[in-house]
Amino acid sequence: MSIYLLDHSLKVNVYYEHKDCEYNDNVCVSILESCPDEERIFLYDLLNLYLTPEEARQLAEALLNAAEESCQYE
Repeated sequence: MSIYLLDHSLKVNVYYEHKDCEYNDNVCVSILESCPDEERIFLYDLLNLYLTPEEARQLAEALLNAAEESCQYE
């Protein structure tokens, strides 16, 4: 699944890495940044974070909770 943020200058891909199935941290959050250097958030164009299924669930839950709270104040 790809998500585009910050006027499409930040692409976030979230996927299960099949080739790493023997490892605990096989859920990948890949961040690709395409913007001028002075606008960069990260040091490199591409950043991969490998999460365990539990960490991925915690991240998803935190995002859902924040989104839910945000809707309360609209």
